[in-house]
Amino acid sequence: MNATDATNDARTPAGQDRPALCPRCAHEEITAVADSPVPGVWQVFQCARCLYMWRTTEPARRTTREAYPVGFRMTAADIETASEVPTVPPLLNR
Repeated sequence: MNATDATNDARTPAGQDRPALCPRCAHEEITAVADSPVPGVWQVFQCARCLYMWRTTEPARRTTREAYPVGFRMTAADIETASEVPTVPPLLNR
């Protein structure tokens, strides 16, 4: 099993259930993308639709849909009709 497989179980390190919805756009497809270097301390999740990422140790206003600030919430329509989506710059060659 690789590190990615290990992070995709249904429970967070603290024993809490994986989030059912993205805090920002309420999408249901959430992927665990990283674990803390110290086992069981935190996990990082990412939404498949809006790409929002959060760590399980962040406050509720960043991790739960109910507490996420209304002014920053997005819908599928907001994402589809966004006038500009910033690109990720290429990595620097060193």
